[in-house]
Amino acid sequence: MSDSMRIAITGASGRMGQTLISLAAADDRFKLTGAIERAGHDWIGRDVGEAMGGAASGVIVTDDADAALSETDAVIDFTAPAATVQFADAAAKAGIVHVIGTTGMTEGDIGLLARFADRATIIRAGNMSLGVNLLVQLTKRVAASLDDDYDIEVIEAHHNKKVDAPSGTALMLGEAAAEGRGVSLKEVSDRGRDGITGARKRGDIGFTAIRGGDIIGEHDVMFAAAGERIILRHVASDRSVFARGALKAALWGKGRSPGEYDMLDVLGLAESD
Repeated sequence: MSDSMRIAITGASGRMGQTLISLAAADDRFKLTGAIERAGHDWIGRDVGEAMGGAASGVIVTDDADAALSETDAVIDFTAPAATVQFADAAAKAGIVHVIGTTGMTEGDIGLLARFADRATIIRAGNMSLGVNLLVQLTKRVAASLDDDYDIEVIEAHHNKKVDAPSGTALMLGEAAAEGRGVSLKEVSDRGRDGITGARKRGDIGFTAIRGGDIIGEHDVMFAAAGERIILRHVASDRSVFARGALKAALWGKGRSPGEYDMLDVLGLAESD
């Protein structure tokens, strides 16, 4: 289609990169115009479709982000924090939509992204799925309704290749719980328990991370009090839910004013002040 949205995918050889490329190729709302990999990767110079084991796509994998993003409407980025900051610079130069699903970003990384929001439409979320973003809203509301008699624990499980913990989604849920209680997560976060730790501190929000096998993503938010537990849960059985959310975000961002947005904006779940 002539009005298809032109998109580039970073980390083309990765799990999410390949999922995004496959879904975009099957959707006539999109036209893949760029596939980006790190310098020295063995996919560089190859047709991305053939590199994935399929038919030629006409898109050659490159390590030149500036060139790739100069001819596209949006870039979808599930890579690593340092790479994402570099892609944000390239996206700002091109004045395009930058959808960021990268996790493990520090406050410093996020601060660097803000420098580019006057020229790029940045949509960033620790999780792109509809279900998880609904869970975030539910977590905030339940936390606001219960007092400190209810201990809050965020329990997450992922595959054994994931390099950051807690997951970006777990941190989103922790932030939502803290916001619901009117406290700063930084002040009440409990992320490490080993040895003689003493009793749990009242009001803390705890995190438990599980890593094993090929688990795609499971998140529980437990509100535990004497005599009862309330558990909110989301289980992802196919990573395409994240890819579909990212593609939806790219479409939403097209023509949008430069600035910083998240999936609650995309899904119309953001609460007005």
